[in-house]
Amino acid sequence: MLLSKRLGTAGLLLGLLTSAGCTKEYLDIKPTDTVTAENFYKTQTDALQATTAAYSQLYQNGMFNYSLWGIGDVMSDNSFLGGGGAADGIEFQQLDSYNIPTTNPLVTSHWQRAYLGIGQANQVLLRVPDINMDATLKNRCLGEAEFLRALYYFYLVRGFGDVPLVLTPATSAAEAASQTRTPAAQVYDQIIKDLTDAITKLPATYSGDDLGRASKLAARGLLAKVYLTRKDLPNAAIQARTTISEATAAGKALWPNFANNFQVAFENGQESLFEVQFKNGLSNYSTDGPGSVMNEFWGARFFGSPYVVASGGYGFNVPEKDLVAGYAAGDTRRAATLFAPGDLYPDGQVQPASLVGNPNGYSIRKQYVGRTDVNNWDSPLNFPVLRLAEVYLILAEATGPTAEGLEAINKVRRRAFGLPINTPAAAVDYTAATPNFTDAVIQERRLELAFEDDRWYDLKRTNKLVSVMKAQGKSIQDFNNLLPIPQAEINVNPNLKQNDGY
Repeated sequence: MLLSKRLGTAGLLLGLLTSAGCTKEYLDIKPTDTVTAENFYKTQTDALQATTAAYSQLYQNGMFNYSLWGIGDVMSDNSFLGGGGAADGIEFQQLDSYNIPTTNPLVTSHWQRAYLGIGQANQVLLRVPDINMDATLKNRCLGEAEFLRALYYFYLVRGFGDVPLVLTPATSAAEAASQTRTPAAQVYDQIIKDLTDAITKLPATYSGDDLGRASKLAARGLLAKVYLTRKDLPNAAIQARTTISEATAAGKALWPNFANNFQVAFENGQESLFEVQFKNGLSNYSTDGPGSVMNEFWGARFFGSPYVVASGGYGFNVPEKDLVAGYAAGDTRRAATLFAPGDLYPDGQVQPASLVGNPNGYSIRKQYVGRTDVNNWDSPLNFPVLRLAEVYLILAEATGPTAEGLEAINKVRRRAFGLPINTPAAAVDYTAATPNFTDAVIQERRLELAFEDDRWYDLKRTNKLVSVMKAQGKSIQDFNNLLPIPQAEINVNPNLKQNDGY
């Protein structure tokens, strides 16, 4: 049984793992028929269940199943909302137009889900050390919790800037509602500390029931990305270089076929370092998993008979024309990433030249499953959070047009054009004479990682968000480099001061 199949029941521990435990003496009656923080964390099984539950926020509304593709792609130059017009997907329209109220539900859910995940990780880190269990397994549980806490905080600090740094569970509601915002630099320091420690505790790979858990490679690769975001290029290079070396020793490698990264048959495969685990057949019409909604929401909008996506696609997250134009002739990533007008679907239907909400006729293929048993927002296809290809691109950006940096980016490019990755190819290789090498790497990231929730963050960290989005006609201002602090959170905790401009 994969980790993804466990998460449906692990999520039931949510209330336990994030509760504060506030009581008065006259109500201090020990429950015997319910699970509480005090009577749960006793056994090795309890430790494993609590650790597994800390993954559960990843596949829910505020994280990778809904909010993050609105932030990472729709708010960037990769895509626009699409859909049925008028008020369809109004919460995404607000992001797309940069007219974002402090009550936007996608932003609010993102904040809340990330903090729920942090709360679950904090419970593991507080309580699992006292459990009498196998030492190696205990160490692994703590490493997984550190990785997950770092991952949740990485999205929070990049999205909102200064955020409360909470490292232990609150002991009262008043304590939880009195947090202040911590400077982003301190949050990043904690992320680096957590990932550095997790690297010492986690195995390089997993098998069987544990596929999908955070590994040493995931922690080190994410650490490289954190250093890159902070513009600490020497440390980004060290961590990326070591990740590639350790990944190779563990049998990891780029798939010869780029499209394998986005197929159910190859989930958690040789290029994967970390992905969100999804499973279908357990729920319908929910953006809170454990099935993915992306097959439905990103599917071409209502054409064909039967529909291309069972029960009809919604046509959200539509590729921009300049993204499509960025793929050169012969780049296999285009066909693996996009449905173009004239493309055939498995049942023989043809992608039309225009669709409702999509005059260009292009749709996203990466999260398309194309199975008749996948419907109702309930796809089993995992979502890639970190792939080995990205680590090569991190190494290239961090080291520049050196021999090492050029070979790193050229491996990714050669694979893209169907060539052996270790054989020089003058037709596609970059060289020391390539102008604006850093810009070339960022463009390569755009093509390689399209619709993997990265583009908005890349534009921000390279200080290009405002100029790029203004060129697309968006009414963006400098303050839009950060998301608004959700008003619902400020209502509960006035110590949370709003970001400028909102």
